Amino acid sequence: MPDVRLRVHVLLLALVLPAAGSALGFEVHGRASGWLGASCDTSFLGVAGLRYLPEARVSFPISKEFACDAEASVNGFVSAEARTERPEVEARIKPYRGFLRLSSARFEARAGLQKINFGSATLLRPLQWFDRVDPRDPLELTDGVYGLLARYYFQNNINLWAWGLLGNSLPKGWEVYGSERWNLEPGARVQVPLPRGEVAASYHYRRFTSRTITPEPAVYAVNEDRLGIDGKWDVGIGLLFEVTMGRQVDEARWDTTWQRAATVGLDYTFGIGSGLGVVAEHMLAGGATEPFGRGTNAQFSALMVSFPLGLLDNLRGIVYYDWKNEDPYSYIGWQRTLDNWIFSVGAFWNPDRPAAAGRPIAGAAGKGVRAEVVYNH
Repeated sequence: MPDVRLRVHVLLLALVLPAAGSALGFEVHGRASGWLGASCDTSFLGVAGLRYLPEARVSFPISKEFACDAEASVNGFVSAEARTERPEVEARIKPYRGFLRLSSARFEARAGLQKINFGSATLLRPLQWFDRVDPRDPLELTDGVYGLLARYYFQNNINLWAWGLLGNSLPKGWEVYGSERWNLEPGARVQVPLPRGEVAASYHYRRFTSRTITPEPAVYAVNEDRLGIDGKWDVGIGLLFEVTMGRQVDEARWDTTWQRAATVGLDYTFGIGSGLGVVAEHMLAGGATEPFGRGTNAQFSALMVSFPLGLLDNLRGIVYYDWKNEDPYSYIGWQRTLDNWIFSVGAFWNPDRPAAAGRPIAGAAGKGVRAEVVYNH
């Protein structure tokens, strides 16, 4: 049977499209892309694919203060991977975005499938709780989450966020285990402006089911609380930090573990050519049985350099380094942007066995190249 969420998404499209005739604004956009690539780890791998992301938007006023709009899009793709044997082909159509939004000059509420991300870091993000955007991806694709997000902006530029997620069973962000689908995940965030910068605090709760193999197979429920603090300042050089602390309590044994991560970084644009941008970040992450006790730790560093070549072209290089495993991850890419077209070519050099998806340095295995063409309409 079709996925229930896909059917809901199609229903939202059906509601949006007929409203276009009486709506104040209606737009239909789309993004078509195709890619070719090759890599080599333990053997040669060839990849190819096509993707289309159609998107419909409708907006209409409710009163002098409030307006309502809706957005719906789906992700349809077909991809093929081939080593020496028969190619493996995957074709899917799945919801990408689909939400209703009520907004005013200082308030916004969105309900449905949406992208939620925040924080100060760019490359190594402890606050990557709900998305898996990879800075090496020129399209920055990521699955959304189902839920309700409300934001209010005060006159003194303080803004308050509150959300409740529901219906998300797949891992998101850094998660290893997905949440219990129909258990509400509440959270909140407050951002406060400071001289030459801002600071923010975030909180999120969820419940998930964990599985163990040793000392014996077991399945048990875990309650998790997350707290994050981040900030950024412009003092000539951009300075930033993100710190998160997560507490996981096993309901069966009432064991408590703590997950910790902290990133510090800076960014600066040198007056070379059209501007040589540099971002450098360092992260310490790990777990322990006490919030500030000894435990397992890993360290990662990242450096991104971007250099515009005129108005149309941009060169970018990104290097990650895993200090614990002594593994470097390297990427260099060129991108040309025209009115409706994007052309990109990238090359990467990663370990043959890279980190798992969801980790800050995850990437394709081995060494390879990838070319992509994107058309926006």
